[in-house]
Formats: sequence, structure tokens, C-alpha cells
Amino acid sequence: MAMSIPTSPIRFRGALRVVLFGALGVSLAACGGKERPEADLAAAQITTIGVNSYLWRASLETLSFMPLTQADSQGGVIVTDWYVNPQNPGERVKISVSILDQDLRADALRVAASRQALQSGVWVDAPIQAATVQKLEDIILTKARDLRRTAIG
Repeated sequence: MAMSIPTSPIRFRGALRVVLFGALGVSLAACGGKERPEADLAAAQITTIGVNSYLWRASLETLSFMPLTQADSQGGVIVTDWYVNPQNPGERVKISVSILDQDLRADALRVAASRQALQSGVWVDAPIQAATVQKLEDIILTKARDLRRTAIG
């Protein structure tokens, strides 16, 4: 069965309308239905800011007592300025946090710390214990998991 193409402009426009409205009707029919899938608000991958928002918020909350020099939510980098604990004025610490992935996973977080001690009026680099960095990572990860649990309800 061959399809005939209308030769007059009026018939062509009419046929075009039928085809367009028919296609529109079919595509809109696919959108119907009252049931919609629920969004998983507490998904492990919440990335409206470029990185996992639970890790981002947990990192900011954990470091909130320190002055920030950089906070890039798209790149997932937080860098603090030097912080001097009032209880120990002869020592200062600087922290940098990198969120490496969009998923809430332990390997998506990297923390680095620098420490300096005041000697004869001059700040001198001093070693920092690996356990300190590990403890900070654990605090951030625990807080991120708690934020996710809270979002679930």
C-alpha cells in the first residue's frame, strides 16, 4: 500500500497536522500515569554541588572552628588557614580536605595536615602523627554517614 503525498498546500498542511498531533499524543500518553517513582533523598550519591554533599557538609562542620582559606564545592577542596589552639599557643595546624568522588565512601576522602611549632619566635615545621589524620578522616566519615541516616529519617 503506497502512501500518497498531498499535492495541494491545504491538504499538505492538514496531513502535517495529523502527523504532528498524532506524534504529540503518543509521546504525551507515555508521560501519563499517577504513580511516579520516589526520589531516594538519602542516596549515597548526592552531587548537586559537584561532590558528595554528605562528605562536603561533614567536612565543613568538622572544620568549622578553623578559619578557611579555600572552599571549592565543585572541585571538592577545603583548605584551612593556620589554627592556633588557645590551650597550646606554641603550636599551629593547617588542614586540607579533598573529596575525590561523588559517592559516600571511605576512599573518596583525603585529609592532609601540617603542623608547626613555635621555637625562639619562629614557626618551624614539626611532624604530625598519622593517627591524627586518620582520626580526622574517621570523624568526617562518621558525620557524613550520620547526615545520610538523618536524611533517610
